[in-house]
Amino acid sequence: MTVSVRSADSHDVSAIQALEEQTPAAAHWTAEQYQKLVTTGVILVAEEAAVMSAERTGTISGFLCARDVAGEWEVENVAVAASILRQGVGSGLLRALMERAKSEGAKAILLEVRESNLAARRLYEKHGFQETGRRRNYYNHPPEDAVLYTLGVA
Repeated sequence: MTVSVRSADSHDVSAIQALEEQTPAAAHWTAEQYQKLVTTGVILVAEEAAVMSAERTGTISGFLCARDVAGEWEVENVAVAASILRQGVGSGLLRALMERAKSEGAKAILLEVRESNLAARRLYEKHGFQETGRRRNYYNHPPEDAVLYTLGVA
């Protein structure tokens, strides 16, 4: 599958929210929270690149949300459509974030992930993220530790 990664705009929020609702591991946010992050943070979307036109008619198949906090970027939410897991969409989103963070002078990218989310952990480790700590019982439903990862990009 060929996808392109681009910055989201306010018109993408409903599609982002629809994908998030189908992804149990994703953080669940309101439309207002996504709208705010479109203007104050970073939301990257992966879109099927089958339609090459000026209009955005492709399907959003994944997204990644991040925020710059004093030169360190924090990944806050990631989702990929279940029907295309393990087809490179997550890697594409992560690479695009890494390139953008580096070009904007970030020192590091930080994230946390459920301990049991082995697929996500392998993805982050494949891209050079290092485990740097844990937050005990950080998640609810079910209670679970968060594993912290850091990637230096400077």
